[in-house]
Amino acid sequence: MILAVLFANSEGNILVERFNGVPAEERLHWRSFLVKLGADNLKGVKNEELLVASHRSVYIVYTVLGDVSVYVVGKDEYDELALAEVIFVITSAVKDVCGKLPTERLFLDKYGRICLTLDEIIWKGYLENTDKDRIRRLVRLKPPTEF
Repeated sequence: MILAVLFANSEGNILVERFNGVPAEERLHWRSFLVKLGADNLKGVKNEELLVASHRSVYIVYTVLGDVSVYVVGKDEYDELALAEVIFVITSAVKDVCGKLPTERLFLDKYGRICLTLDEIIWKGYLENTDKDRIRRLVRLKPPTEF
């Protein structure tokens, strides 16, 4: 199961998060753990270079995408190899929505579309859609949520 997908800015502020099967009381722990993990390890990492960690019998794959850090946490069948595929689909879709590597501002400007796209890729903790054209079509069918 994919337990969490988080996007954070370079200061460690969470921009988007999706948790599946993680109790509310554990979410704060995961937020702070992932942000600290990124602060310790993502400096100087190239865009889309994957880093892997494990914690409490779960796997974590994370990377930098423009000005944004992306973290994917999984367990059971979602080991580091499966999570590498998940994060590839997510980063490709975000680049597609933004039209390029996202700055924090661009990411926030496209927030609604990114959330819709993420919801089409992951459903109830499982990788649902990987085809870029299908994801694009499904997102186009729904009105964007702009804030």
